[in-house]
Amino acid sequence: MRRIHVGNALSAFGLGFTVPYLYVYVAQVRGLGAMTAGLVLAVFAVAALIVLPFAGRAIVRRGPLPVLLAALTMAALGALSLGLAGSAVAVLVSAAALGAGQAVMQPALATMIVDCSAADTRSRAFATQFFLQNLGLGVGGLIGGHLVDTARVSSFTLLFAIEAAIFLLLVVLLATVRMPRSPRLEGAPTGSSRGSWKQLLGNRAMVQLCVLGFVLFFACYGQFESGLSAYGVEAAGISTSALGTALAANTLVIVVAQFAVLKFVERRRRSRVIAGVGLIWAVAWLTAGYAGLGHGSREMATAAFVATYALFGLGEAMLSPTVAPLVADLAPEGMAGQYNSAFALVKQLALAVGPAVGGPMAAALAGPYVVTFLLFSLGITFLALRLGRRLTVAQDRPWTAAKSRVVARGGAPTESVTA
Repeated sequence: MRRIHVGNALSAFGLGFTVPYLYVYVAQVRGLGAMTAGLVLAVFAVAALIVLPFAGRAIVRRGPLPVLLAALTMAALGALSLGLAGSAVAVLVSAAALGAGQAVMQPALATMIVDCSAADTRSRAFATQFFLQNLGLGVGGLIGGHLVDTARVSSFTLLFAIEAAIFLLLVVLLATVRMPRSPRLEGAPTGSSRGSWKQLLGNRAMVQLCVLGFVLFFACYGQFESGLSAYGVEAAGISTSALGTALAANTLVIVVAQFAVLKFVERRRRSRVIAGVGLIWAVAWLTAGYAGLGHGSREMATAAFVATYALFGLGEAMLSPTVAPLVADLAPEGMAGQYNSAFALVKQLALAVGPAVGGPMAAALAGPYVVTFLLFSLGITFLALRLGRRLTVAQDRPWTAAKSRVVARGGAPTESVTA
């Protein structure tokens, strides 16, 4: 588990090391223009959407570790070639390889955590993963920003070479992990993934969780670097430095509060915790509304905007030990990889649609933008409470299962949660 967490932290470090500077690298340093730079960012999302449906089946058939090692190798090749690419075609192909590799890492690492944890340790394991991911992203972005120089192509080549070396180091490190033998899925189709997807779609609780997950990522993560930042600059009139402070406040709350929050949520029903996140984010959107529409001073607007990002960070800290373990507990034996990949696909869709909707709306219609996402946050609360009625006691209250070392996985409720 320690090696897996190191892998999570280093893969996040590599992501934060280069991705924030991709646009500048392609558009300005390589001189390929804004259109090509925009296509590179789109290719990242498209590559993830293409590979994730196949990644889950590969994890089920081959195990998460071989899939992770293949993804790391692909990402390393993509990063190295991106640093050397000089034409638009080479940049796009390299970005596709890097994006596909990074997309597959997420469900593979999540499945490894599931296989190496038990009901009473899984929430803490996923909380640690989220903590290290945010720490890795923040440190990677900070160091990467000090290494690059837009006047020197070689500084970006070095940046991508270091990222490739990190991924190859992870291949060596994680190749030494001895995974517990995962149970084989009886009756799984050998020729295609159609049967496993059909089985997943037949799990009503998982389908409801995917709908809830889409709303979660669309209304929060999908707005961070697009809609909400555009709203802050245009409607609230905050400076770019204040926007950076708000993003730092979000990360700081996650890093500082993660394990204190974990103690609070470990003995709470998962559906109620997610419902509470919806209410916290509703307050965050109300605070954002005050920042942009409250007609207060510039200082008050800035403080309110920073508080908005901090409240989002508190909600994220509550979700990390809740949602990912719930996905694992909903999966039948041997299907954790398929379920993790399906949920990662939903997340990727939300992250692709969120900025496309939120960015233009925030810039042109500030008031309706805040109201819309306030309603989405309240929708999170509604969907979470509705999901809670479909979960078993063991899925919604995992500490009861931990006492008996038995977790109900993937089935319909056998008794009322309120019983």
